[in-house]
Amino acid sequence: MKKLRAGVVGVGHMGEFHTKVYTELPQVELVCVVDIIPKRADKVAKQYFTKPYTDYREIYNKVDAVSIAVPTSIHYQVAKDFLERKIPVLLEKPMTSSIEEGEELIYISKKNDVLLQIGHVERFNAAVCELKNIVKDPIFIEAKRLGPKNPRINDCGVVLDLLIHDIDIVLSLVNSPIKRTNLITKRVYSDYEDIANLQIEFENGCFASLTGSRVTEEKIRTLSVTQEDAYIFLDYAEQDLHIHRRASSEYFTSPEILRYKQESFVERIFVHKDNPLKLELSHFVDCIVNGKRPIVQLEDEIRSLKITLEVLKQ
Repeated sequence: MKKLRAGVVGVGHMGEFHTKVYTELPQVELVCVVDIIPKRADKVAKQYFTKPYTDYREIYNKVDAVSIAVPTSIHYQVAKDFLERKIPVLLEKPMTSSIEEGEELIYISKKNDVLLQIGHVERFNAAVCELKNIVKDPIFIEAKRLGPKNPRINDCGVVLDLLIHDIDIVLSLVNSPIKRTNLITKRVYSDYEDIANLQIEFENGCFASLTGSRVTEEKIRTLSVTQEDAYIFLDYAEQDLHIHRRASSEYFTSPEILRYKQESFVERIFVHKDNPLKLELSHFVDCIVNGKRPIVQLEDEIRSLKITLEVLKQ
């Protein structure tokens, strides 16, 4: 069986992860990596036994698919050039810097009947996959995505870098239009927001609070959901999922006393843990080779991007 020829454009921190995973997929041949910094392209290419390039336009005829992990500001142009040549693209989040650019990429993708997949790796987290089967009519959702200073991120703030993951997950869990949003941010060491708290109120009454920080020494990646019959806690990093359920409720009444007794138990959901990025890239390849329908639809992606960019205007 002929292998799919894959390339990675942009082999910084995230791009190198893509490079490594492609070498682990049996149905893929990693044929090249691209980076505008020659030393970095050479280093990664040598490490993973492939060919380095500094100009992505040189690989159009060498690849059947590409991962693009360049700075957000040039996502649109690089992805557009590959899509116009009918080369499937996995584009790291955030999709683009503007709604107009995002909608244009979707238009090109559909016009040319070529796959465009956005890299929301948390959708492939095993615990998140199980979460969709458990959450019913949430009342309150709280997400925390905190960590220390990261010098490699210098072209966007925590909303586009971190909170966009949780915005995407929350929107997939709450089946209701948004009523209002409120965003509080603070700059600490960069030209963008380094701390942010986003509050989302939905028309069905559900309320969400999402916090992102890159000035917190402890790395925390959690999501909790409160619903009428349970409290659900998810740890993204550990891929752990716990449900605190109400076991029984009893009322005790007398002329002199009214007492309410409630018991609960904690259930740990078994999760088959795997590398989310590897699952994501395997899914990308499966969609190309076997015509599988992408898990994350582009309409969902543009909705998440639109909300993210709208709250940033605040």
